[in-house]
Amino acid sequence: MVGIVVFFLGLLASIALHELGHMSFAKLFGVRVPQFMVGFGPTLWSRRKGETEYGVKWIPLGGYIRMIGMLPPRKGDEPGTVRQSSTGPFQGLIESARGAALEEVGPGDEDRVFYRKKWWQKVIIMFAGPFMNLLLAFVFISIVVMGIGVSTLQPVIASVSKCTIPAAQAGRDCRAGDPVTPAVKAGLQAGDRIVSYEGHKIHSYQQLQGLIRASGGRTVPVVVHRGAEDVSLSVPVTTNQMQSLTDPDKTETVGFLGISPTSARERQGPGVVVSTMTDLTKRTVGSLVNMPKKMVGVWNAAFSDKKRDPNGPIGVVGASRIGGEIAASKEPGLDKLAFFLMMLGTVNFAVGMFNLVPLLPLDGGHIAGALWEALKKGIARITRRPDPGHVDVAKALPLTYAMAVVIITMGALLIYADLVNPVRLNG
Repeated sequence: MVGIVVFFLGLLASIALHELGHMSFAKLFGVRVPQFMVGFGPTLWSRRKGETEYGVKWIPLGGYIRMIGMLPPRKGDEPGTVRQSSTGPFQGLIESARGAALEEVGPGDEDRVFYRKKWWQKVIIMFAGPFMNLLLAFVFISIVVMGIGVSTLQPVIASVSKCTIPAAQAGRDCRAGDPVTPAVKAGLQAGDRIVSYEGHKIHSYQQLQGLIRASGGRTVPVVVHRGAEDVSLSVPVTTNQMQSLTDPDKTETVGFLGISPTSARERQGPGVVVSTMTDLTKRTVGSLVNMPKKMVGVWNAAFSDKKRDPNGPIGVVGASRIGGEIAASKEPGLDKLAFFLMMLGTVNFAVGMFNLVPLLPLDGGHIAGALWEALKKGIARITRRPDPGHVDVAKALPLTYAMAVVIITMGALLIYADLVNPVRLNG
Protein backbone atom coordinates (compact mmCIF):
# COMPACT_ATOMS: atom_id res chain seq x y z
CA MET A 1 0.00 0.00 0.00
CA VAL A 2 2.85 2.39 0.80
CA GLY A 3 4.35 1.78 -2.64
CA ILE A 4 1.00 2.38 -4.34
CA VAL A 5 0.39 5.62 -2.44
CA VAL A 6 3.93 6.96 -2.95
CA PHE A 7 3.92 6.18 -6.67
CA PHE A 8 0.44 7.68 -7.06
CA LEU A 9 1.57 10.86 -5.29
CA GLY A 10 4.55 10.95 -7.64
CA LEU A 11 2.17 10.86 -10.61
CA LEU A 12 0.03 13.63 -9.10
CA ALA A 13 3.16 15.74 -8.57
CA SER A 14 4.05 15.17 -12.23
CA ILE A 15 0.57 16.31 -13.27
CA ALA A 16 0.89 19.42 -11.09
CA LEU A 17 4.28 20.25 -12.63
CA HIS A 18 2.85 19.76 -16.12
CA GLU A 19 0.16 22.34 -15.40
CA LEU A 20 2.70 24.59 -13.67
CA GLY A 21 4.67 24.62 -16.92
CA HIS A 22 1.62 25.90 -18.79
CA MET A 23 0.70 28.44 -16.13
CA SER A 24 4.19 29.88 -15.65
CA PHE A 25 4.53 30.93 -19.27
CA ALA A 26 0.87 31.93 -19.58
CA LYS A 27 1.35 34.42 -16.75
CA LEU A 28 4.75 35.46 -18.12
CA PHE A 29 3.08 36.45 -21.41
CA GLY A 30 0.16 38.15 -19.66
CA VAL A 31 -2.63 35.60 -20.04
CA ARG A 32 -5.08 35.62 -17.13
CA VAL A 33 -5.31 32.20 -15.44
CA PRO A 34 -8.38 31.94 -13.16
CA GLN A 35 -7.82 28.29 -12.11
CA PHE A 36 -5.02 25.79 -11.48
CA MET A 37 -6.43 22.38 -10.57
CA VAL A 38 -5.07 18.89 -10.00
CA GLY A 39 -7.81 16.36 -10.65
CA PHE A 40 -11.34 16.59 -12.04
CA GLY A 41 -14.86 16.72 -10.67
CA PRO A 42 -15.97 18.39 -7.43
CA THR A 43 -13.37 20.48 -5.61
CA LEU A 44 -11.82 18.84 -2.55
CA TRP A 45 -9.72 21.82 -1.48
CA SER A 46 -8.86 25.18 -2.99
CA ARG A 47 -7.31 28.50 -2.10
CA ARG A 48 -7.21 31.75 -4.04
CA LYS A 49 -3.95 33.63 -4.42
CA GLY A 50 -4.16 36.78 -6.45
CA GLU A 51 -6.34 36.19 -9.50
CA THR A 52 -5.81 32.40 -9.55
CA GLU A 53 -7.63 29.69 -7.59
CA TYR A 54 -5.36 26.74 -6.74
CA GLY A 55 -6.97 23.48 -5.75
CA VAL A 56 -7.33 19.71 -5.74
CA LYS A 57 -10.39 17.88 -7.03
CA TRP A 58 -11.87 14.54 -6.03
CA ILE A 59 -10.99 12.53 -9.16
CA PRO A 60 -7.16 12.48 -9.31
CA LEU A 61 -6.82 11.35 -12.94
CA GLY A 62 -5.38 14.49 -14.50
CA GLY A 63 -5.36 18.23 -14.09
CA TYR A 64 -5.85 21.52 -15.90
CA ILE A 65 -5.38 25.26 -15.86
CA ARG A 66 -8.08 27.56 -17.19
CA MET A 67 -6.87 30.42 -19.37
CA ILE A 68 -9.35 33.04 -20.53
CA GLY A 69 -10.01 33.43 -24.24
CA MET A 70 -8.81 30.04 -25.46
CA LEU A 71 -11.25 30.36 -28.38
CA PRO A 72 -11.50 33.56 -30.46
CA PRO A 73 -14.81 35.25 -31.31
CA ARG A 74 -16.06 34.97 -34.85
CA LYS A 75 -14.73 37.55 -37.24
CA GLY A 76 -16.79 40.70 -36.90
CA ASP A 77 -17.85 39.97 -33.32
CA GLU A 78 -16.62 42.06 -30.46
CA PRO A 79 -14.67 40.31 -27.68
CA GLY A 80 -17.06 39.00 -25.06
CA THR A 81 -20.08 38.78 -27.40
CA VAL A 82 -21.26 35.86 -29.47
CA ARG A 83 -23.93 35.79 -32.15
CA GLN A 84 -26.87 33.68 -31.14
CA SER A 85 -27.85 32.42 -34.59
CA SER A 86 -26.38 29.22 -36.04
CA THR A 87 -26.87 27.23 -39.20
CA GLY A 88 -26.60 23.70 -37.84
CA PRO A 89 -25.90 21.52 -34.81
CA PHE A 90 -22.12 21.72 -35.17
CA GLN A 91 -22.21 25.48 -35.65
CA GLY A 92 -24.39 25.82 -32.57
CA LEU A 93 -21.94 23.68 -30.63
CA ILE A 94 -19.04 25.86 -31.73
CA GLU A 95 -20.82 29.12 -30.86
CA SER A 96 -21.82 27.76 -27.46
CA ALA A 97 -18.19 26.89 -26.75
CA ARG A 98 -17.12 30.37 -27.88
CA GLY A 99 -19.55 31.89 -25.42
CA ALA A 100 -18.23 29.77 -22.56
CA ALA A 101 -14.65 30.65 -23.47
CA LEU A 102 -15.31 34.39 -23.69
CA GLU A 103 -17.74 34.87 -20.82
CA GLU A 104 -14.88 35.46 -18.37
CA VAL A 105 -13.31 38.15 -20.54
CA GLY A 106 -14.06 41.39 -18.73
CA PRO A 107 -13.08 45.03 -19.14
CA GLY A 108 -9.30 45.34 -19.23
CA ASP A 109 -8.81 41.72 -20.28
CA GLU A 110 -8.76 42.41 -24.01
CA ASP A 111 -4.99 41.89 -24.23
CA ARG A 112 -4.93 39.08 -21.63
CA VAL A 113 -6.78 36.46 -23.68
CA PHE A 114 -4.90 33.47 -25.03
CA TYR A 115 -6.08 33.75 -28.64
CA ARG A 116 -4.62 37.27 -29.05
CA LYS A 117 -1.08 36.27 -28.06
CA LYS A 118 1.64 35.94 -30.68
CA TRP A 119 1.90 32.53 -32.29
CA TRP A 120 5.29 31.79 -30.74
CA GLN A 121 3.96 32.68 -27.29
CA LYS A 122 1.09 30.22 -27.80
CA VAL A 123 3.57 27.52 -28.81
CA ILE A 124 5.70 28.11 -25.72
CA ILE A 125 2.68 28.16 -23.37
CA MET A 126 1.30 24.89 -24.73
CA PHE A 127 4.68 23.17 -25.11
CA ALA A 128 5.72 24.05 -21.54
CA GLY A 129 3.42 21.38 -20.06
CA PRO A 130 4.73 18.38 -22.04
CA PHE A 131 8.24 19.83 -21.69
CA MET A 132 7.94 19.55 -17.90
CA ASN A 133 7.10 15.86 -18.26
CA LEU A 134 10.02 15.30 -20.64
CA LEU A 135 12.32 17.21 -18.27
CA LEU A 136 11.16 15.11 -15.31
CA ALA A 137 11.81 11.96 -17.35
CA PHE A 138 15.32 13.19 -18.14
CA VAL A 139 16.00 14.03 -14.47
CA PHE A 140 14.70 10.70 -13.13
CA ILE A 141 16.58 8.66 -15.73
CA SER A 142 19.76 10.68 -15.15
CA ILE A 143 19.55 10.03 -11.40
CA VAL A 144 19.25 6.29 -12.05
CA VAL A 145 21.88 6.04 -14.78
CA MET A 146 24.54 8.42 -13.41
CA GLY A 147 23.71 8.51 -9.69
CA ILE A 148 22.44 5.08 -8.65
CA GLY A 149 23.78 3.10 -11.58
CA VAL A 150 22.16 0.53 -13.83
CA SER A 151 22.32 -3.22 -13.57
CA THR A 152 24.97 -4.29 -16.09
CA LEU A 153 25.80 -7.85 -17.15
CA GLN A 154 29.38 -8.81 -16.28
CA PRO A 155 31.77 -11.27 -18.00
CA VAL A 156 31.60 -13.33 -14.80
CA ILE A 157 29.85 -16.70 -14.76
CA ALA A 158 26.85 -16.87 -12.40
CA SER A 159 25.87 -20.43 -13.34
CA VAL A 160 26.74 -23.14 -15.84
CA SER A 161 23.98 -24.97 -17.73
CA LYS A 162 24.31 -28.73 -17.50
CA CYS A 163 22.78 -29.56 -20.88
CA THR A 164 21.95 -27.99 -24.23
CA ILE A 165 18.21 -27.43 -24.67
CA PRO A 166 16.70 -26.19 -27.98
CA ALA A 167 15.23 -22.70 -27.88
CA ALA A 168 11.75 -24.07 -28.66
CA GLN A 169 11.90 -26.09 -25.41
CA ALA A 170 13.51 -23.40 -23.26
CA GLY A 171 12.59 -23.61 -19.59
CA ARG A 172 12.41 -27.40 -19.24
CA ASP A 173 14.78 -29.50 -17.15
CA CYS A 174 17.58 -31.61 -18.58
CA ARG A 175 16.60 -35.05 -19.81
CA ALA A 176 18.53 -38.23 -20.47
CA GLY A 177 20.14 -37.93 -23.87
CA ASP A 178 20.47 -34.16 -23.83
CA PRO A 179 24.06 -33.22 -24.79
CA VAL A 180 26.15 -31.55 -22.09
CA THR A 181 27.06 -27.93 -22.72
CA PRO A 182 30.49 -26.81 -23.96
CA ALA A 183 30.93 -25.00 -20.63
CA VAL A 184 30.62 -28.29 -18.72
CA LYS A 185 32.97 -30.05 -21.12
CA ALA A 186 35.60 -27.34 -20.74
CA GLY A 187 35.32 -27.21 -16.95
CA LEU A 188 34.02 -23.65 -16.61
CA GLN A 189 32.72 -22.83 -13.11
CA ALA A 190 30.47 -20.31 -11.43
CA GLY A 191 32.56 -17.34 -10.32
CA ASP A 192 35.01 -17.55 -13.24
CA ARG A 193 35.74 -14.16 -14.79
CA ILE A 194 36.42 -14.54 -18.51
CA VAL A 195 39.60 -12.56 -19.23
CA SER A 196 40.06 -13.41 -22.90
CA TYR A 197 38.14 -15.30 -25.57
CA GLU A 198 39.82 -16.57 -28.73
CA GLY A 199 42.65 -14.09 -28.17
CA HIS A 200 40.36 -11.10 -27.58
CA LYS A 201 40.69 -9.30 -24.24
CA ILE A 202 37.21 -9.14 -22.70
CA HIS A 203 35.93 -5.79 -21.40
CA SER A 204 32.17 -6.42 -21.20
CA TYR A 205 29.61 -9.18 -21.36
CA GLN A 206 28.10 -7.75 -24.54
CA GLN A 207 31.49 -8.12 -26.24
CA LEU A 208 31.82 -11.69 -24.95
CA GLN A 209 28.29 -12.56 -26.05
CA GLY A 210 28.99 -11.39 -29.60
CA LEU A 211 32.21 -13.46 -29.77
CA ILE A 212 30.48 -16.58 -28.46
CA ARG A 213 27.61 -16.29 -30.95
CA ALA A 214 30.09 -15.90 -33.83
CA SER A 215 32.26 -18.90 -32.87
CA GLY A 216 29.83 -21.81 -33.26
CA GLY A 217 31.44 -25.06 -34.38
CA ARG A 218 34.99 -24.11 -33.33
CA THR A 219 37.19 -25.01 -30.36
CA VAL A 220 38.13 -21.70 -28.78
CA PRO A 221 40.96 -20.87 -26.33
CA VAL A 222 39.55 -19.14 -23.26
CA VAL A 223 41.35 -17.65 -20.28
CA VAL A 224 39.44 -17.24 -17.01
CA HIS A 225 40.43 -15.68 -13.70
CA ARG A 226 39.62 -18.22 -10.98
CA GLY A 227 40.51 -17.53 -7.38
CA ALA A 228 43.94 -15.93 -7.47
CA GLU A 229 45.15 -17.24 -10.82
CA ASP A 230 44.41 -17.31 -14.53
CA VAL A 231 43.37 -20.64 -16.01
CA SER A 232 43.61 -21.45 -19.73
CA LEU A 233 40.91 -23.68 -21.21
CA SER A 234 39.85 -25.00 -24.62
CA VAL A 235 36.10 -24.75 -25.19
CA PRO A 236 34.39 -26.77 -27.99
CA VAL A 237 31.65 -24.25 -28.84
CA THR A 238 28.51 -25.79 -30.33
CA THR A 239 25.50 -24.14 -32.00
CA ASN A 240 21.93 -23.70 -30.81
CA GLN A 241 18.74 -21.88 -31.77
CA MET A 242 18.78 -18.66 -29.71
CA GLN A 243 16.67 -15.52 -29.59
CA SER A 244 17.84 -12.85 -32.03
CA LEU A 245 19.49 -9.84 -30.39
CA THR A 246 17.98 -7.47 -32.97
CA ASP A 247 14.49 -8.97 -33.21
CA PRO A 248 13.21 -10.69 -30.02
CA ASP A 249 10.42 -12.37 -32.02
CA LYS A 250 12.91 -14.35 -34.14
CA THR A 251 15.47 -17.05 -33.44
CA GLU A 252 18.76 -17.74 -35.18
CA THR A 253 21.46 -20.41 -35.15
CA VAL A 254 24.46 -19.09 -33.22
CA GLY A 255 27.39 -20.26 -31.14
CA PHE A 256 26.40 -21.63 -27.74
CA LEU A 257 28.49 -21.97 -24.56
CA GLY A 258 25.95 -22.59 -21.78
CA ILE A 259 26.73 -19.92 -19.20
CA SER A 260 24.70 -17.24 -17.42
CA PRO A 261 26.38 -13.96 -16.45
CA THR A 262 26.28 -12.12 -13.15
CA SER A 263 25.11 -8.52 -13.00
CA ALA A 264 26.38 -5.54 -11.03
CA ARG A 265 25.15 -1.98 -10.66
CA GLU A 266 27.43 0.47 -12.46
CA ARG A 267 27.19 4.24 -12.82
CA GLN A 268 27.22 5.41 -16.40
CA GLY A 269 28.05 8.68 -18.13
CA PRO A 270 25.85 11.29 -19.86
CA GLY A 271 26.18 9.42 -23.16
CA VAL A 272 24.22 6.48 -21.74
CA VAL A 273 21.50 8.89 -20.57
CA VAL A 274 21.25 10.29 -24.10
CA SER A 275 21.15 6.82 -25.67
CA THR A 276 18.52 5.72 -23.12
CA MET A 277 16.36 8.75 -23.94
CA THR A 278 16.83 8.13 -27.67
CA ASP A 279 15.77 4.51 -27.31
CA LEU A 280 12.82 5.56 -25.15
CA THR A 281 11.76 8.06 -27.83
CA LYS A 282 11.79 5.38 -30.53
CA ARG A 283 9.81 2.94 -28.41
CA THR A 284 7.29 5.58 -27.33
CA VAL A 285 6.69 6.81 -30.88
CA GLY A 286 6.22 3.19 -31.98
CA SER A 287 3.74 2.62 -29.15
CA LEU A 288 1.76 5.74 -30.08
CA VAL A 289 1.60 4.66 -33.73
CA ASN A 290 0.43 1.19 -32.69
CA MET A 291 -1.93 2.49 -29.97
CA PRO A 292 -5.18 1.35 -31.69
CA LYS A 293 -3.83 -2.18 -32.07
CA LYS A 294 -2.55 -2.22 -28.48
CA MET A 295 -5.90 -0.99 -27.15
CA VAL A 296 -7.59 -3.93 -28.90
CA GLY A 297 -5.24 -6.15 -26.89
CA VAL A 298 -6.22 -4.33 -23.68
CA TRP A 299 -9.92 -4.86 -24.54
CA ASN A 300 -9.36 -8.58 -25.12
CA ALA A 301 -7.47 -8.91 -21.85
CA ALA A 302 -10.14 -6.95 -19.95
CA PHE A 303 -13.07 -9.06 -21.15
CA SER A 304 -11.49 -12.48 -21.48
CA ASP A 305 -8.88 -14.65 -19.79
CA LYS A 306 -6.27 -13.55 -22.32
CA LYS A 307 -2.94 -12.57 -20.76
CA ARG A 308 -2.23 -8.83 -20.56
CA ASP A 309 0.63 -7.61 -22.76
CA PRO A 310 3.39 -6.46 -20.36
CA ASN A 311 4.60 -3.99 -23.01
CA GLY A 312 1.13 -2.60 -23.68
CA PRO A 313 -0.41 0.61 -22.31
CA ILE A 314 -1.34 0.86 -18.64
CA GLY A 315 -3.30 3.50 -16.75
CA VAL A 316 -2.72 5.42 -13.53
CA VAL A 317 -4.18 2.56 -11.48
CA GLY A 318 -1.97 -0.04 -13.16
CA ALA A 319 1.18 2.07 -12.84
CA SER A 320 0.49 2.70 -9.15
CA ARG A 321 -0.11 -1.01 -8.62
CA ILE A 322 3.26 -1.82 -10.15
CA GLY A 323 4.75 0.77 -7.78
CA GLY A 324 3.25 -1.23 -4.94
CA GLU A 325 4.74 -4.47 -6.29
CA ILE A 326 8.15 -2.82 -6.45
CA ALA A 327 7.90 -1.68 -2.82
CA ALA A 328 6.71 -5.12 -1.68
CA SER A 329 9.40 -7.06 -3.55
CA LYS A 330 12.42 -8.63 -1.86
CA GLU A 331 14.87 -6.69 -4.01
CA PRO A 332 17.50 -4.51 -2.28
CA GLY A 333 16.36 -1.01 -1.38
CA LEU A 334 18.60 0.64 -3.97
CA ASP A 335 17.19 -1.60 -6.71
CA LYS A 336 13.66 -0.66 -5.64
CA LEU A 337 14.51 3.03 -5.75
CA ALA A 338 16.11 2.71 -9.20
CA PHE A 339 13.13 0.79 -10.60
CA PHE A 340 10.73 3.27 -9.00
CA LEU A 341 12.47 6.32 -10.46
CA MET A 342 12.93 4.71 -13.87
CA MET A 343 9.23 3.89 -14.04
CA LEU A 344 8.26 7.43 -13.02
CA GLY A 345 10.61 8.64 -15.74
CA THR A 346 9.12 6.44 -18.45
CA VAL A 347 5.54 7.34 -17.44
CA ASN A 348 6.36 11.05 -17.57
CA PHE A 349 8.02 10.60 -20.95
CA ALA A 350 4.97 8.76 -22.32
CA VAL A 351 2.62 11.46 -20.99
CA GLY A 352 4.76 14.22 -22.49
CA MET A 353 4.96 12.56 -25.90
CA PHE A 354 1.24 11.73 -25.94
CA ASN A 355 0.36 15.35 -25.22
CA LEU A 356 2.42 16.44 -28.23
CA VAL A 357 0.19 14.50 -30.66
CA PRO A 358 -1.11 17.29 -32.96
CA LEU A 359 -4.80 16.77 -32.21
CA LEU A 360 -7.12 18.81 -30.02
CA PRO A 361 -7.80 18.75 -27.08
CA LEU A 362 -4.19 17.68 -26.54
CA ASP A 363 -1.49 20.33 -26.16
CA GLY A 364 -0.09 19.32 -29.53
CA GLY A 365 -3.35 20.37 -31.18
CA HIS A 366 -3.00 23.92 -29.85
CA ILE A 367 0.66 23.94 -30.90
CA ALA A 368 -0.35 22.84 -34.41
CA GLY A 369 -2.94 25.64 -34.52
CA ALA A 370 -0.33 28.24 -33.52
CA LEU A 371 2.14 26.96 -36.11
CA TRP A 372 -0.59 27.04 -38.79
CA GLU A 373 -1.29 30.64 -37.77
CA ALA A 374 2.41 31.48 -38.15
CA LEU A 375 2.47 29.87 -41.61
CA LYS A 376 -0.62 31.76 -42.79
CA LYS A 377 0.70 35.07 -41.48
CA GLY A 378 4.10 34.41 -43.08
CA ILE A 379 2.57 33.64 -46.48
CA ALA A 380 0.37 36.74 -46.25
CA ARG A 381 3.36 38.89 -45.40
CA ILE A 382 5.43 37.51 -48.31
CA THR A 383 2.57 37.89 -50.78
CA ARG A 384 1.63 41.31 -49.33
CA ARG A 385 -1.88 40.25 -48.50
CA PRO A 386 -3.89 41.42 -45.46
CA ASP A 387 -3.13 39.78 -42.13
CA PRO A 388 -5.39 36.67 -41.96
CA GLY A 389 -5.76 37.10 -38.20
CA HIS A 390 -5.91 34.38 -35.60
CA VAL A 391 -6.48 30.75 -36.53
CA ASP A 392 -9.97 29.78 -35.45
CA VAL A 393 -9.36 26.53 -33.57
CA ALA A 394 -13.06 26.52 -32.62
CA LYS A 395 -13.81 25.13 -36.08
CA ALA A 396 -12.09 21.92 -35.02
CA LEU A 397 -14.33 21.49 -31.95
CA PRO A 398 -16.46 18.64 -33.39
CA LEU A 399 -13.28 16.64 -33.98
CA THR A 400 -12.01 17.78 -30.58
CA TYR A 401 -15.07 16.44 -28.80
CA ALA A 402 -14.80 13.17 -30.71
CA MET A 403 -11.15 12.91 -29.70
CA ALA A 404 -12.06 13.70 -26.09
CA VAL A 405 -14.58 10.85 -26.11
CA VAL A 406 -11.89 8.50 -27.46
CA ILE A 407 -9.40 9.59 -24.77
CA ILE A 408 -11.98 9.20 -21.97
CA THR A 409 -13.02 5.79 -23.29
CA MET A 410 -9.38 4.66 -23.49
CA GLY A 411 -8.77 5.90 -19.95
CA ALA A 412 -11.82 4.09 -18.60
CA LEU A 413 -10.85 0.87 -20.40
CA LEU A 414 -7.32 1.04 -19.02
CA ILE A 415 -8.60 1.57 -15.47
CA TYR A 416 -10.97 -1.40 -15.80
CA ALA A 417 -8.27 -3.62 -17.29
CA ASP A 418 -5.81 -2.52 -14.57
CA LEU A 419 -8.34 -3.67 -11.96
CA VAL A 420 -9.49 -6.99 -13.44
CA ASN A 421 -6.40 -8.10 -15.36
CA PRO A 422 -3.42 -5.98 -14.29
CA VAL A 423 0.11 -6.01 -15.66
CA ARG A 424 2.31 -7.68 -13.07
CA LEU A 425 6.08 -7.58 -12.64
CA ASN A 426 6.22 -11.32 -12.07
CA GLY A 427 4.05 -12.01 -15.10
